Amino acid sequence: MSGSDTAMKWVDEFRDPALARQLLTQIATLAKPLAAARGRPLQIMEVCGGHTHAIFRFGLHQQITSDLEFVHGPGCPVCVLPMGRIDDALAIAAKPGVILTTFGDVMRVPGSGGNLLQARARGADVRMVYSPLDALALAQANPDKEVVFFAIGFETTMPATAFTLQRARGEGIANFSVVCNHITIAATVKAILDSPGTRLDGFIGPGHVCMVTGTGILQFIPQQYSLPVVISGFEPLDMLQSLLMVLQQMQRGISALENQYARVVADDGNAQAINAISDVFTLRDFFEWRGLDSIDHSGVRLSDHFAGFDAELKFELPNLSIADPKSCQCGEVLKGVIKPTACKVYGSGCTPQTPMGALMVSSEGACAAYYNYGIGRQVTESLAVEVE
Repeated sequence: MSGSDTAMKWVDEFRDPALARQLLTQIATLAKPLAAARGRPLQIMEVCGGHTHAIFRFGLHQQITSDLEFVHGPGCPVCVLPMGRIDDALAIAAKPGVILTTFGDVMRVPGSGGNLLQARARGADVRMVYSPLDALALAQANPDKEVVFFAIGFETTMPATAFTLQRARGEGIANFSVVCNHITIAATVKAILDSPGTRLDGFIGPGHVCMVTGTGILQFIPQQYSLPVVISGFEPLDMLQSLLMVLQQMQRGISALENQYARVVADDGNAQAINAISDVFTLRDFFEWRGLDSIDHSGVRLSDHFAGFDAELKFELPNLSIADPKSCQCGEVLKGVIKPTACKVYGSGCTPQTPMGALMVSSEGACAAYYNYGIGRQVTESLAVEVE
């Protein structure tokens, strides 16, 4: 058997139609009395944008019982970039002798003065990269230019930025710097739980983040808020099993942290990645989120001994707080207060082609997922289709 055949067999094990139907039946059986006791459908938040994408890709939102609803959390880092941070990137890109680099989705996020794609069309040297190491290679190849990497992501992508900065310092590459927009998941979830109007019954925990950090960062959810949380993988059976595990906790009247994704996520996380993060980054006092305002200790900056690579110190940046258009309701969607389809501009003024809000930019954003897999083009790769 070839390597590709082995990989497909491994994937197929997590997309088994018969097991999916069994899990869906068990979920429906447990959810019905639990929802009846509350007088409303159960609200389960998947924190990670990768999970949101999987839900719609495999049509899980169509297959689960009506006694249960997915609430799409803040786990898409592109989606929570505030306008002011994009304006900072635009200001850097406009400076002579600068090559601004970032990931593809970031280039479409709207700031108050347009987006980075439009800045490139106006003549700025803005380039898409696949990793911070690509940006560092550009700095080495262009010693007469200042190369800036506009970094984003939760703990999942922090190690790549950290390892790159350690290499830059070790090799003495002085024309490289980073705008750090890395954010932390725990502070964000806590802010959502503390928000007025939030009504959640359990969590599907972010497998990719916990692969780096370990499981302990989510322990506060059952301990402080008495809500169940299950760290999940990203295949359909992963998510259905995790959902069932959440409901089983609710049925037993307990709240605990469980790890469904144990084949990838270790309780202690990745020691090398954690050490690199601790070396390179330090917590900010606060960080602004699009739609969620400022959240204490929810972002990181470069630590003092990496200050020479900090683009926020190297360049004079506007550092302004700029509100989204009033018609855009990304904040309510992020907190699970409304569904994307309830937003006033969803599908009309705001589409993936012309996004007003960041949730419509990335494929992991709730609004883009709704549009692409639901109301927009009706192209859901449904689990129901796959199992027939």
